[in-house]
Formats: sequence, C-alpha cells, structure tokens
Amino acid sequence: MAVQRMLKFVTLGKEMPEKRPANLRAEDFHEIYRQFAASKAAEQASRCSQCGVPYCQTHCPLHNNIPDWLRLTAEGRLQEAYELSQATNTFPEICGRICPQDRLCEGNCVIEQSGHGTVTIGSVEKYLTDLAWENGWVAPIKPGVDRAESVGIIGAGPGGLAAADVLRRAGVQVTVYDRYDRAGGLLTYGIPGFKLEKPVVMQRIEQLETAGVQFVLNCTVGQDLSFDAIRGRHDAVLIATGVYKSRDIQAPGVGAEGIVKALDYLTASNRKSFGDEVAEFDSGLLNAAGKRVVVIGGGDTAMDCVRTAIRQGATSVKCLYRRDKANMPGSQREVQNAEEEGVEFVWLSAPKGFTGGTVVEGVVVQRMRLGAPDSTGRQMPEVIEDADYVEPADLVVQALGFEPEALPKLWGVPELAVTRWGTIKADFRSHATSLPGVYAAGDIVRGASLVVWAIRDGREAADAILSYLAQPACVAAE
Repeated sequence: MAVQRMLKFVTLGKEMPEKRPANLRAEDFHEIYRQFAASKAAEQASRCSQCGVPYCQTHCPLHNNIPDWLRLTAEGRLQEAYELSQATNTFPEICGRICPQDRLCEGNCVIEQSGHGTVTIGSVEKYLTDLAWENGWVAPIKPGVDRAESVGIIGAGPGGLAAADVLRRAGVQVTVYDRYDRAGGLLTYGIPGFKLEKPVVMQRIEQLETAGVQFVLNCTVGQDLSFDAIRGRHDAVLIATGVYKSRDIQAPGVGAEGIVKALDYLTASNRKSFGDEVAEFDSGLLNAAGKRVVVIGGGDTAMDCVRTAIRQGATSVKCLYRRDKANMPGSQREVQNAEEEGVEFVWLSAPKGFTGGTVVEGVVVQRMRLGAPDSTGRQMPEVIEDADYVEPADLVVQALGFEPEALPKLWGVPELAVTRWGTIKADFRSHATSLPGVYAAGDIVRGASLVVWAIRDGREAADAILSYLAQPACVAAE
C-alpha cells in the first residue's frame, strides 16, 4: 500500500508553495512562501521515486533520511515523519527555509535529473516542522541523568547551538558564550526575515534555555573574558565563532561615507525588526530608503542585501557580479526572487573605484569577459580594456564574503594552530584542535559555508566531546 502512494512524479507535476506577489512581499520582511496545505504536502511528497540509492540523502550534509520521511508524509503519518526528519537534524524548520536545496538535495533528485521536476523536499521539511511546533510534537529536552561535566561553547550560531543541543540531551552542563546580545549568530542577525522569520530561531533558543543551557551574551572573548578563563571553567571547549571579518575592496575611494559592509547593513536591518534602537540606521547610514543602491558580490549574502534594500524603499537596486549568471555562487532561486522584486543584475562587471570624494556618488565599473578556466575549471574573468563607466550610487554594500579573525592573537593563545587561510586547524573527524580538550566546528574551520554544514559539524563535534569526556584520563576542571 505504501508503494502505491509513491512514484506519482509521472502524473503529478512539481509545485512549490505559493509565493506572495512580488509587489506585496517587497513591502515587508515576512517570509515570501506560503505554507503547504496538508493535502498538497502529501501530494508533493508522493512524487518521490523511493530510489534504491537516494542521491538527495547523499548530497545532504546531514544525510537526512529524506525518502522515508517523504513516504510517511504521503501516507499521512505526519508526526512520525517529523520525528524522523529531526533525528538527524537539530533545526529542520530552519534548513527547510534557508538551505539552497537547488544545490543540495533537490538539485540531485533522480526525477529532477530525468526531467520530471524535483520533489520539493525543503518545503515539505518546513511544513512538517512548523506543524510539529503547532501540535506540540517538539518535545522538551530532558536529559535522563544530569552529569557533572561541563562544556563551554564559544559562539551561539548554528554550529554552537547544534552542539549545545546534543550535549545537553546527554546530560552535560553547557554554557554558550557569544558577542551579541541575542543568541543565534548568523540566524538572528545575518539572515533577513523574508527568508527566516526570527520567532523561528527564538523558539529553538528558548528550548535550549528551558533545558538548562546557560547563555552568556554581550561577551567578547579576549576582552570581557579570556579564553584561558573559559578553559579553566569547563572540562572541554568548543570554538564555533563563525567567520565575521568582511573582505574589503581595495580600490580608490573605498573609504568614502556610504560604502558599507554587508554584515553591518544586514545586522542593522535585523535589529530594527526586533524593535531595537539602531543609530546608524536611523541616521540613514545603513538605511537604503530613497537611495540608489549598488551591491557588489554574487553570493547568498549579496542576495540578502539587494532584497533588503528593495524592502527599505531604495529608488534602484543593482547587483554587480564579475562573472555571468551561470557561474554565480548564490542560489538561483534567490536570484529569481530578487529579479521578481525589482533588482537589476549587472553581469560581468566589477568595481574599479569610487567617485565622490568623502561621500560616495558612484562606482567606477569595469566590464569583464570570461577567459580561460582556472585550476578548478571555472572560467576566469578578464577585464575588457577601455570599457569602464560610472554607475551612480548613494549606498554601496560590499558583499564579497568573510574571512576568519586572527583568534590566536585576539585570544592570546599562540599555541592554537591555524591553517594558512587563518581558519582553525582541526581534525577532520573529531574536530579536535591542537589544544587538549578544545574542539572547533563550523565556518571557523571550513571557511564561510552553509548553515547546514555548521549544524553537521556542531553535532559531530559534540559527539567527539562526549567521547573525550568518557575517557578515564579526562580530569574535571577545577
């Protein structure tokens, strides 16, 4: 009977949840996709071909058991489907919203490869978990036995929170230290509400707090509290700071007022959504209202910036990217959403400098073409000589990616080994660093990456820490 409910991709077409009209959604920061109805979620789940070798699962960093929870959804066994989806994923409702499924599970769906259109895995995942919260299926975290061992986690982003969840369920005492005034890291302050509404994040943090996880906020390690002090308080430490140092453009005029960093811009917008007082937003420095906006970059952060500028009431929003659309690193789904909302993409273009003196007035744009492939196989952009022009701009947002901060220097621990890129050197499987009892996970190890990879790393690191704590040689911190 279960098999008869599946394999309907030959008769049923792919359908995404309905999108709110572009002209309406561009006026607020609410999520743009409506919720699946139960019948539609079951219908779309029934399109799964139940592959013998499920490439969707293979290409999910968490290796979620996607075919099985799609089958349960199609059969109407929704609580079981949710429980299976969360067995391998700490935050399925978040991944269902912000994972680039078109590059991961859905992009590798077998029926997508055969031309029938992928199963809308992310939308079903979001539906299941939202339904679970509504119906009380998300059980409180209640360790069977409270243990004496204590773990300190530096960073309250997705990697740190995922590790905290695993460790607390095992009964370990967990304290999370973070520089911001709210936990969540990138989930709270880096991703706009139209992709991830903040109550979705806050409910998971509240779940951890209720379970006994302690959060020490507004705490900058190396300033408010030393790294050695944290090590002294805990039996093990996990570094999950992420990477927050923005890559800057090196070009004439780059220091002018009106040229801002993507994370500063997005953080200010997200703080306003919480009702905070944000002086730089209120002064107009980090507010796109009434301005000609140019965003430089082609990743998901750039997409967040252009779509935020539209919602803030910019008079025009343009995105400069040095390659073409096919080579853009950001999600194609996000590019489409941005175009629908009024963003103009200027492909094969890069900034050469800025005009206006102390206050930016324009971007000197140099035209590019794609040349010979580099060592990775991607065609390298080359400058077209004598094709420069000036793009008028009142606000320029640099969204060129992020680099790790120099943690050994900032924290006064030169013995903490790092790679030549500045990321922390950690064992591939255990996430152990060069310091005994100290582990690292997420972007601070792998470089700027996806939330789903940070979740996987955090869960793996937590398992390794539990093994470390179980060793007889592990001496409790005094």
